[in-house]
Amino acid sequence: MRLVATGMVFFLALVWTGVGFAQAPGSLEKPVTEAVETASKAQGELDRWAKEKESLEVRYKSAQANIAWLSERLRLQGNVEEELDGDIAEYSRRLVEAGRLQVAIQDTLDAVLGRLEAVVAADLPFLQEERQGRLEMLESLNARDDVPAAEKLRRLLEAMIIEARYGETVEVTAGNIAVGPRNIHADILRIGRLVTFWRTPDKKEFGTWDPATAQWIPLPGGERRAVNRAFDMAAHVRPTELISLPLGRITR
Repeated sequence: MRLVATGMVFFLALVWTGVGFAQAPGSLEKPVTEAVETASKAQGELDRWAKEKESLEVRYKSAQANIAWLSERLRLQGNVEEELDGDIAEYSRRLVEAGRLQVAIQDTLDAVLGRLEAVVAADLPFLQEERQGRLEMLESLNARDDVPAAEKLRRLLEAMIIEARYGETVEVTAGNIAVGPRNIHADILRIGRLVTFWRTPDKKEFGTWDPATAQWIPLPGGERRAVNRAFDMAAHVRPTELISLPLGRITR
């Protein structure tokens, strides 16, 4: 601004000196006006350029700040990407390990179920439909891929607990059994998982289940009293007491 004003004054002085006092004042008005307009236009351009420069400087500084911010974000994003790659690798490893464990768990469940089936098959013949139905349900459940291993294990443990509790109960039921060539109706006394006796309703015939031959067999007449007392205690018509019962042979 100061340089422009000084130049304009100098320019006016030259104009005024050049024309001298020989010319009339009216003849100087047009050149002076044009000079002033030219100087004003030049000053306006300078002001516009100064404002534009200031705006460009602000935009440049803002762009520099954005570049710095984006660079930092890019660096942080790179760190996040590295962490995510590490997490993905870890999860992939866990999935592979989980697949191996799933196979191992399934094999274990199948093996345990097979042992349970063998125990039931070699056990005393009681609640056969209920127990066999439970085993068939477990076999069907184990064969399904959409059932979690935890659910299969829970059901298998429930079945094993039920089977174990049978050893703590005493019950009397009625049913048809094959004794030799005969099919007779009898009362059946089960004492835990230890021994099972049978007796006809008229109490004339009685016997036991022989695990060695997997057959119902009759007992000698000398065991009648002890077996009858066991039936009466199980039916709660006789006080519980210690008695000696024929348990058969120990097999391996």
